Amino acid sequence: MNISRIFAIATNGFREVIRDRILYVIGLFVLILVLASRILPPIAVSADEKIFLDLGIGGISLLGAIVAIFVGTGLINKEIEKKTVLILVPKPITNTEFIVGKHLGLSTVLLVLVAVMTITYFALMAMLGIAFPLVSLLVAIAFILLELALLTAVAMTFGVFTSSILATLLSFGVYIMGHLSRDLLELGRITENPSIEKITKALFLILPDLERLNLKNEAVYNILPSTGELLSSVVYAILYIVLLLTISILIFSRRQF
Repeated sequence: MNISRIFAIATNGFREVIRDRILYVIGLFVLILVLASRILPPIAVSADEKIFLDLGIGGISLLGAIVAIFVGTGLINKEIEKKTVLILVPKPITNTEFIVGKHLGLSTVLLVLVAVMTITYFALMAMLGIAFPLVSLLVAIAFILLELALLTAVAMTFGVFTSSILATLLSFGVYIMGHLSRDLLELGRITENPSIEKITKALFLILPDLERLNLKNEAVYNILPSTGELLSSVVYAILYIVLLLTISILIFSRRQF
């Protein structure tokens, strides 16, 4: 792989996504938080600060996931539909450089998006006089970024071999099931049915365990897991991203344009 070519593809992808007015999501996030700061105190006496903490970090995660899935599924399909892939492929750009560059481009957009929303979130809490565990929240937000990078890889994998609409639905399915996979595993054990238990175990092994990257509740209460557990979750996410990008590259290399 050539780093300069990957950087060029990532930069082009970053600019393309930014031009799609994706940063309007920040305006929506700010509007939600401002409305919450006005509505919550009268109706949630003594619990409004806790709800605001949950709402802010939950909003960052959810809006980031929506952007990662909707944009990620169209990254490759858009190039194919516009026929620009016919210009890129004959050039000295490998399939690996193309896929990795696209992933890095969208991941950078998500980094900027999450960073701006985080700064806004912290600034509003400071203005409202809400005490918050800064370090714990920053760790949780770093794991949100890891989850978004993984979701981007999921969306790109589906987007490489199917339509944008179907890829979006499948990606949202993985997102929901990834957060419920542990519950499904427990459900299989409770049923005491060998067939159902095998299915739930298979789903747990195949689907990404997104709950490993979900530290929102722990961060709000300032009770993060141990350092070893955090590091193992980071390694898990990185390996899963590499696996999904490898699958995307293999499928893309076999497509006929």
